[in-house]
Amino acid sequence: MELTIQSNVLRGILKNVYFINGTAYAGKSTMVHRLAVTFDGIECGENYHDNLQNYLDPDHQPALCYTKTMQNWQEFISRTPEEYERWMQNCSREGAPLEILQLCRYALEAPERKIFVDTNIPTDILREIAGENRVLFMLAPTEMSVNRFFDRPDAEKQFIYQRILEAPDPDAALAHYRKILSYINRAECHRAFEESGFFVYHRTPESTPDEAFYAVAGAFGLI
Repeated sequence: MELTIQSNVLRGILKNVYFINGTAYAGKSTMVHRLAVTFDGIECGENYHDNLQNYLDPDHQPALCYTKTMQNWQEFISRTPEEYERWMQNCSREGAPLEILQLCRYALEAPERKIFVDTNIPTDILREIAGENRVLFMLAPTEMSVNRFFDRPDAEKQFIYQRILEAPDPDAALAHYRKILSYINRAECHRAFEESGFFVYHRTPESTPDEAFYAVAGAFGLI
């Protein structure tokens, strides 16, 4: 009963929050930006809650603190695909309360404004906290997620790419990291999103920004 009451309260606070999750290179960050600009909303891009990192500690958030406790970045990029996926899943779980806290702050400070979020909050938690038509998944073909992953200029991805180039065998390190990307963007993961009950937008090589925008905005009931 406590969870139901808490969820109802959160849904009320977050009634104007629109969540976009999904796979790599599907256009999530671009979509969040365009929606915020178009509808005069608040943009919460990738890692928007990083300002709460000082509240983390390895005992309570070991996955989110992994980069502080690992031996070096070569350890980071050389993990098995299975280890990498478990780490990502744990980061999503540990990061969800931080995201929710930050979003509640924004929502209470500007209750009339729409908030658009590039999120990693797990699907089951989104079901608890999000209102109707407030969650959407954007998916890209696995090949696109893997081969175009480092095409984006964002600092985090380029930082990882530089660590790959610093490996004793950069070609082997890049090939291994692409195996990781293939694994975490595999068909099984796509099916989990597709069977979630939420709207799914599939990006293709032929997709246009306008096509994606109108599909997503329409699914959210904004147009």
